[in-house]
Amino acid sequence: MSKSLKEVIEVFTRLGITAFGGPAAHIAMMRQEVVNRRRWMDDAEFLDLLGATNLIPGPNSTEMAIHLGKHRAGWKGLLMAGLLFIVPAVLITGVIAWLYKEYSSLPQVQPFIYGIKPAIIAVILFAVIPLAKASVKNNLLAVIAVIAVVAALLGVHEIIVLFGAGALYAALTYGKDRLMLLQPLLIAATLSETQIFLIFLKIGAILYGSGYVLFAFIESELVDKGFLTTQQLADAIAVGQFTPGPVFSSVTFIGYQLKGLSGALAATAGVFLPSFIFVALISRIVPKIRTSKLFAAFLDAVNVASVAVIASVCWQMGRESIVSWQAAVIFIVSAILFWRFPRINSALIVVFGSVAGWLLYML
Repeated sequence: MSKSLKEVIEVFTRLGITAFGGPAAHIAMMRQEVVNRRRWMDDAEFLDLLGATNLIPGPNSTEMAIHLGKHRAGWKGLLMAGLLFIVPAVLITGVIAWLYKEYSSLPQVQPFIYGIKPAIIAVILFAVIPLAKASVKNNLLAVIAVIAVVAALLGVHEIIVLFGAGALYAALTYGKDRLMLLQPLLIAATLSETQIFLIFLKIGAILYGSGYVLFAFIESELVDKGFLTTQQLADAIAVGQFTPGPVFSSVTFIGYQLKGLSGALAATAGVFLPSFIFVALISRIVPKIRTSKLFAAFLDAVNVASVAVIASVCWQMGRESIVSWQAAVIFIVSAILFWRFPRINSALIVVFGSVAGWLLYML
């Protein structure tokens, strides 16, 4: 086994176990590992992969993991990074799904996650700052960045922000061009294992943005049609919040409620399979994009908008999470640790937040 593949296995095994907080936090933790600590690439290369990831459907952080694995260790790295980032969350979610079906309730995890969120905000913040410096290459991109942040904070869907920024900058810089996106559509009729697979394959193939958009699709596909209850969906969202790894692992929980273990496997395979295919295809295209002035300009603006979206998520998470002196203390200490030790392992910040949250939650 090559040294680079061993590194991929080490990094994404740890991230699969410790990456709490949603896509923005996952991407921040990945940057901390591959740019800051291990120097696999610089911020500009990381931004190009992030921008490309945001242009394809599927779970952003999972696809970013797959991209990074491919960059570091080729096709073996692509598979290992994706699987190792996904599998721990799927296994944990699977166990929770079984317990839920047996006992009809979720474990009490509030003290555990209480301190993780403010710690994660510090992780995101210290990733956004250098990425912003790398992405804003001129004054026009700075203006587009401000517009993108405002749009994201106003609730404009992030795919509109990303494509809109790219198209605007490309048009202003190199003239008018049309960019088209084809989305595959599959129709699911029943809830056999095959149809569960097809429902989630469709979702994985057409869903843009963060994993939280997933639940709107599931409500339309399953809750509105009577296959899943609103309470089960709410509990699936909760599972996605307090388990590490991609939020999309919630589909394992949902699949289990629909048809047991076989349903969980079908849903999980269906929702994640498109990510591997899309990344495998686009990984060949990204280097060529940089040779075209038009598409390079488009990608530059998408990179700026990607950072803007992450910044807006950071702001929103802060407003929701830092609502007590305990949470503020955890955030400030986490930020100081990152400032004082720039190459600190972000997993240690997660552990600190968890322990501090548990201790302070009782006060």
